[in-house]
Amino acid sequence: MAAETSQTLDRGLRVLHTLAASPQGLTVTALAAEIGVNRTVVYRLVTTLEQHGLARRDSHGRLHVGLGVLALARGLQPVLRELAGPVLRALAERVGCTAHLTLADGGEALAIAVVEPTWTDYHVAYRVGARHRLEQGAAGKAILLGRGEWQAPAGYVETVGEIQSGARGVAAPVPGVEGLEASVGIVSLADFDIVEVGPLVVAAAADVAHRLA
Repeated sequence: MAAETSQTLDRGLRVLHTLAASPQGLTVTALAAEIGVNRTVVYRLVTTLEQHGLARRDSHGRLHVGLGVLALARGLQPVLRELAGPVLRALAERVGCTAHLTLADGGEALAIAVVEPTWTDYHVAYRVGARHRLEQGAAGKAILLGRGEWQAPAGYVETVGEIQSGARGVAAPVPGVEGLEASVGIVSLADFDIVEVGPLVVAAAADVAHRLA
């Protein structure tokens, strides 16, 4: 027997998904056509979402996802840290480099989890909450790689000195998790074998994706 569901909640979630996929915004009429529901119903759904900060109208009356969605996204970060933590720990200990999980936050890369190796004499200190442009550094470029906006045939991005002088970064996108733009990476001041480390970073990103599935 199929589980009972809420039609209103289902429609509200479809509104959010549709608005999230339409950065240019939609009119009520266009939104109604997109989700196959009449204008009156969509108007009520949007009004309710606006009251909770999950939808907003611009100066031209077009509908967009509201900033309240950011609060929901921040609430997800502890879950992501918990699930990714063992993978980052294993990666950091194996390669002797600081490992991190980074999310796209607007046009910036935001580090939400960092694990430092326990056995090295020195390593890069990388702060949770650190931000930089997506176009700068391996972590951000790996997110762009996941979007198809960057080229890296091996499946990972390597950079040198783009965030911190002398620091080498390697990162790979977390693949196949709907709604999540993230990368797993390492950063080091010491030399390492990219042919060995690159595939390990790609495998760690795939492991994170598997844990989130």
